[in-house]
Amino acid sequence: MSHLPFRLPRPWPLVFIAAVMGAAQSARATTYPLTVTDDLGRRVTLNAAPRRIVSMLPSHTETLIAIGAGAQLIAVDRFSNYPKAAVDKLPMVGSAYQPNLEAILALKPDLVLADASSGSRLTEKLAQAGLTVYGGTGQTFNEVFEKIAVIGKLTNHEAGATRLVTSMRTDLNALQASVLRLPKVSTYYEIDPSPYSVGPDSFIGTLIAKAGGKTIVPAALGDFPKLDPELIVQRNPQVMIGLSLDDARRRPGWAGLQAVKAGRVFAPTPEERDALSRPGPRLPDALRALIRFIHPETLK
Repeated sequence: MSHLPFRLPRPWPLVFIAAVMGAAQSARATTYPLTVTDDLGRRVTLNAAPRRIVSMLPSHTETLIAIGAGAQLIAVDRFSNYPKAAVDKLPMVGSAYQPNLEAILALKPDLVLADASSGSRLTEKLAQAGLTVYGGTGQTFNEVFEKIAVIGKLTNHEAGATRLVTSMRTDLNALQASVLRLPKVSTYYEIDPSPYSVGPDSFIGTLIAKAGGKTIVPAALGDFPKLDPELIVQRNPQVMIGLSLDDARRRPGWAGLQAVKAGRVFAPTPEERDALSRPGPRLPDALRALIRFIHPETLK
């Protein structure tokens, strides 16, 4: 019984133990009505635990399932693909930038989890239609865990959220420890060929640092900036992630870069790219992939 907050001095009837455990669980239960503030500064109120949730971001979908709220999920966005067995049976209702508003409204959700980016404006559109919408997602490493906690609270799965955060941090700490004494490797991470990249304060930039790397992007440019390709040439990274070696060789002025000459240019698998791009439960998978790219010697 070491998981209880105290030691039982002697054997107790099972009914008493069950009552104690039940009380411990109820202490973690969310109290409704509940009001939280989302990333747009909107006050979002739930009068009861939501039973019909629509997730419009893959990271939200993965978080809901990981904390035990999968049974409350009734639809997802078209990019939600993990865990496959859980999402394949759910209807898809478009994406943050191309939502199927009619389909979402027809499902009569009592909570929609959406993005808060000004580009999609999905949160405002759904709220104007009378739905309860929480708009927000983690941009920095710590915000990922904060959002998991918020989703746990919104859905009455705070205990599941706590377990998930504890498990993720344990795995992340162990992975980081494996490269802690190794030299920092200058790293260029490409989100897309525009080229968009990641700053050191973004969740991906923090993962790169934990993997023994250091993004070449200055913090002043922001978390997910569009770069001048000349900056990449000037910084001359030792490792490139997010594109193929052939792609890198074709870019003007890149053939002589350290990473290209050494063949240290890596295109993640689709599964790795999803884990790397989603601020959610698979951060340990993302860190494991980055370590394989940046410090492959640890895997020998």
